[in-house]
Amino acid sequence: MIRFFTLVCGLALLSGCEFDSNSTFTNTDDAQSLRSLLDLPDHMPLPAIPDYNPLTQEKITLGRFLFYDTKLSANQTQSCASCHEQGRAFADGLTAPLGSSGHQLVRNSQGLGNVVYHSTLTWSNNGFFELEEQLNVPIRADNPIELGVTDAVLPDVLTRFQQDPDYQTMFNLAFPDTSSDKSNITMNKIIFALASFVRTMISASSPYDKYLLGDKSALTQQQIRGFQLFNGEKFECFHCHSGVNFSSSYRDANTALDALQFPFFNNGLYNVGGDGSYPDEDQGLYDLTLNPIHKGLFRPQSLRNIALTGPYMHDGSIASLRGVIEHYARGGSITLTGKNAGDGRVSPLKSGLIQGFDATEEEIDAVIAFLESLTDDKFISNPRFSNPFTEQR
Repeated sequence: MIRFFTLVCGLALLSGCEFDSNSTFTNTDDAQSLRSLLDLPDHMPLPAIPDYNPLTQEKITLGRFLFYDTKLSANQTQSCASCHEQGRAFADGLTAPLGSSGHQLVRNSQGLGNVVYHSTLTWSNNGFFELEEQLNVPIRADNPIELGVTDAVLPDVLTRFQQDPDYQTMFNLAFPDTSSDKSNITMNKIIFALASFVRTMISASSPYDKYLLGDKSALTQQQIRGFQLFNGEKFECFHCHSGVNFSSSYRDANTALDALQFPFFNNGLYNVGGDGSYPDEDQGLYDLTLNPIHKGLFRPQSLRNIALTGPYMHDGSIASLRGVIEHYARGGSITLTGKNAGDGRVSPLKSGLIQGFDATEEEIDAVIAFLESLTDDKFISNPRFSNPFTEQR
């Protein structure tokens, strides 16, 4: 069982805010200030920012350095960027990555574009509503080990940053309300800075966005046809991949916590033993709740930049977008042999939305072409998100 480390902190939403002279939030509404800090285009809604970690440029800058720094792993071999590469929309192209100690992880690395709009975080956790909570897992968890900053090695990891004059300066700028000595550097502040940086990873300049904004030449006729099929009653992709972020796991500044939907689905990828089970190493939300009806429940990821973030599914078991569409056209996947053998099409726990459908090759090609129109070249080359250490060489 994965051990989850969570921060004890409030989850109040920031309904409206502006920056004072010190670039911090107050409780009045100045949406344009937030849009400027996030470089957020007008057609994207304001994201929810927790009021216990107001967004500032200083925290964003610090978080960017931390995101790319291998000093944040126990053995100094990996950083957050090791599994989240900008050129892949902050995924890694692997079925499942290795942790810093060589531990094989079981879940595919999701892209981080627009993660600020997700209502729940990770593939299957119904208790992580904020990045500040979720970030504890890859940094601090000991089963599986990712960055491996367990309690035993935490003092050594913090010392690396405390002894670095540049980091001392950045931490003091990002958190100026505390003492200016070395003790200002804590794991909570590392996590708050990382969360601030990741929240700025807004992807909203794809051909699809340009089309929505009035440039009718931004999409080809094939992509427009794919868009229609995506939102039609045959393919029915929109049921789980809806809205501005193409995911039913959605939240913005105007979404109350008590209005969040339950964004987890069993999509018939497995049916081990005929009872709806998934492979023992990862049964989805069930591993957290131990509720049998939660076997195989996973959150639909955002489809933005989806052409760059394969392989697909929670375990990276489908290599291509065509394979994903064929899975849904069948109404589930069939595993013929081995310990995970079973017919996902007849899983008793499969979502009723996964019914299967007949699709021509031309229709599948069109949907793939539409999904490719969600690729944001500006996002994957934006220097705001790039490795700052490379810039210094």
